[in-house]
Amino acid sequence: MQLNDIKVNSNGRIVKTPQDYVAFIPNDLPPKIELTWDLVTQNSKADRALSELSGITKTLPNPHLLIGPFVKREAVLSSKIEGTRASLSDLFFFEAGGAPKEHVSDVREVSNYVTAMEFGLQRQEELPMSLRLLREIHEKLMDGVRGNTQTPGEFRRSQNWIGPPGCTLMDATYVPPPVVEMNECLGKFESFLHSHSNVPPLIRLAMIHYQFEAIHPFLDGNGRIGRLLITLLLCSEKAIPGPVLYLSAFFEKHRDEYYHHLLNVSLAGKWNRWIQYFLKAIETQSKEAVQRSHRLLKIQTTYRAQVQKARTSALVPRLIDLLLFSPVITAPFLAKHFKITQRAAQLNIDKLISTGILKEVTGQLRNRMYVAEEIIAVLEENSTDNNEPE
Repeated sequence: MQLNDIKVNSNGRIVKTPQDYVAFIPNDLPPKIELTWDLVTQNSKADRALSELSGITKTLPNPHLLIGPFVKREAVLSSKIEGTRASLSDLFFFEAGGAPKEHVSDVREVSNYVTAMEFGLQRQEELPMSLRLLREIHEKLMDGVRGNTQTPGEFRRSQNWIGPPGCTLMDATYVPPPVVEMNECLGKFESFLHSHSNVPPLIRLAMIHYQFEAIHPFLDGNGRIGRLLITLLLCSEKAIPGPVLYLSAFFEKHRDEYYHHLLNVSLAGKWNRWIQYFLKAIETQSKEAVQRSHRLLKIQTTYRAQVQKARTSALVPRLIDLLLFSPVITAPFLAKHFKITQRAAQLNIDKLISTGILKEVTGQLRNRMYVAEEIIAVLEENSTDNNEPE
């Protein structure tokens, strides 16, 4: 990180360490921002789209049927930003008891993301978002995967940096605060989390996400924790009734802009550009989540009509609901979930095969796995949004 990279109107200060490298110390939140009409308009659009998503979620008889697959989709995309190659199908097969054919460590990282999200949501019921909770979530995220030797659940005790492979502290793209300054920043960050603010909630959330990434308090996993934090705060502050909104799809699709806007807040104080990008992500992903929800619910309705015509057992409609949550199943998994025999589970699976809802994909006589391909296709499909962020 070079001294001449920092503009006079940057969002912080630089320090030169005894080791002769330069690090960045972000200013405390909230920053002074220019409240332009563009920013006000984009905030209004994001808030309206989020409210629509929240309203639809509240009307669902069982919103958890959609929350489950959306959490897993986010886990895949957030981890993909960090370089993992696991797909959503890989994760579903892994959770159903199948051994991944490739990218085993990547699938485990994605699975840990799901675990960390679920843990954070449950833990927030008794412990508000805090440095302690962030450490606990980080421990779940890094358990037994790449980076698990770098103090999972603990803030770093040494310097880290961001840059291209092979770079050093001297030529890194960004060097976050040294440990002493990092701890000071974290204390003020937690105070801002808990303080009353007149800043509009979604704009405040954009500030919080930037600040966490600028502090970069863990040796590994900062990006994923920072994106988890967005959803966890939206839920804890009742902006959404459950974890149905995730921004990683937008960040992954516009990855260069994501990093560019974050870095430019530090280098040149360009808060408005970052906040507008963040608000655009909320607007886009809220609309996308609404559309994807409608498509999944339409599939559910179609499948239910199919099995009613076939005069199947009373368990089959419940199995269809389960497929929205877990579109890859096995007979043992189904037997355990519904507390029935494996023979009864297999008979119900066979009924869905006969209607074309399920397909056996292993070609084996034992350890067979069944997939609802139409559901997976909807979940894995990329957003059709063509609007580019500014």
